[in-house]
Amino acid sequence: MQDALNGSRDDETHFGFETVPLAEKQGRVNDVFRSVARRYDLMNDLMSAGLHRAWKSTLVSMLRPPRNHPFRHLDVAGGTGDVAFRVAAAGGEQTRVTVADINADMLAVGRERADKRGLARLDFVEADAQALPFGDREYDGYTIAFGIRNVPRIELALKEAHRVLKPGSRFLCLEFSKVDVPGLDRIYEAYSFNVIPRIGELVAKDRESYQYLVESIRRFPAPGTFARMIEEAGFRRVSHRPLSGGIVAIHSGWKY
Repeated sequence: MQDALNGSRDDETHFGFETVPLAEKQGRVNDVFRSVARRYDLMNDLMSAGLHRAWKSTLVSMLRPPRNHPFRHLDVAGGTGDVAFRVAAAGGEQTRVTVADINADMLAVGRERADKRGLARLDFVEADAQALPFGDREYDGYTIAFGIRNVPRIELALKEAHRVLKPGSRFLCLEFSKVDVPGLDRIYEAYSFNVIPRIGELVAKDRESYQYLVESIRRFPAPGTFARMIEEAGFRRVSHRPLSGGIVAIHSGWKY
């Protein structure tokens, strides 16, 4: 059987531009993030010229965690805590954030950063987005930033997101998208493939991992295709909001 999303058999998937056995991808992704964990946030600053900060702030502004009543939030694939810190700051004292990430090295960085900030309202849990160790209807909000394209079975991660959310709660996904500004698309393509791996080589001492990350962006579904996947997982009022000319987009869905 062929997988319509990635053009391979259903026991295969993509790792960047390479086709690999489905069972192999997670281990290879883990190796990437184990290698870059300590410089992950610095590399985000360098690669995006700091724009990732504004994108994440927009994500949290769309989430709008309440300041006056309890709010339990789940941030998936957010090991270093970058989004979780913003959610905790935007919400009130009754806001609790669980950071779930499959990579222990990324979580270790997040825990250290949270300890330095004295943030006791954050929990860090090693967990697979495709099989979350949380109960049904447990969370009031779910975010995933720049992580879902690394999941071997995106459809399973979306179904898990729907399962753990309470009715009336929102799913938000910040991910790289398709540049829709003539001229910018060519500049962005050249920058991605010629500059980002070089920055990874110089700063993170790992060109190969950043070559994979660039390739994984190109393999991610177009906004319309991803919207249908979110709908198929059970979400309603699905939409996407392009930012910075379509370099990234925030995908939204509601559970009813």
